[in-house]
Amino acid sequence: MDSAVTVTDLVVERGHRRVLPGLSFAVPVGQVTGLLGPSGSGKTTLMRAIVGVQQVRSGEVTVLGLPAGSPALRTRVGYVTQAPSVYADLSVRDNVRYFATLYGMSAREADAAIYDVGLTDAAHQLVADLSGGQRGRASLACALVGCPEVLVLDEPTVGLDPVLRVELWDRFHALADAGATLIVSSHVMDEAARCDRLLLLRDGNLLADSTPARLRADSGTDDLEEAFLTLIRNREEVAA
Repeated sequence: MDSAVTVTDLVVERGHRRVLPGLSFAVPVGQVTGLLGPSGSGKTTLMRAIVGVQQVRSGEVTVLGLPAGSPALRTRVGYVTQAPSVYADLSVRDNVRYFATLYGMSAREADAAIYDVGLTDAAHQLVADLSGGQRGRASLACALVGCPEVLVLDEPTVGLDPVLRVELWDRFHALADAGATLIVSSHVMDEAARCDRLLLLRDGNLLADSTPARLRADSGTDDLEEAFLTLIRNREEVAA
């Protein structure tokens, strides 16, 4: 299988507004694909469609060869939302061990997931007592413990200090090297350079499906943020 995720002519509407106007792209297996774009560009809606929890108007989304949201994908796809999805009245360790049990994993594997997100020192703390960034990492540990083949992460590094951001990106690439496929959203363009492949969104439209190196070459600049702005200007000139 060359592509872990395939999106074909995807249209999503919310109310009377068309959020995604007909996207088509494929996500390669075993890579970190960055979903980049400003707030309101449709990133979260697209990720929800990929994990099968977003109602779509038309089009097709397949994940690991199956329709998005298929029951058979529940243990194969991990999803970490922007809002922490853990139990506030349980400790970090109890949360992760609970999810480990659901996936048939051991307590040792749960503790390893906690270590991977840098929460070992806070393992015994109640989630309710954690900072926002720590809660997000607890959610990430709950997703990692299942060893998903596809991991969808919505703004996983927001609010984290630079050192921890680097450590998490190293972990993401280690997962990809082991064969997992990651889709990581961000509105921070400096994280684009950390991705193997980039999907750049603006107003629901796919401006680019490329690699960081190709994007730099096509735009004539080493600054990926400036490359993104160049794409926007070129599209506006064509539309005019």
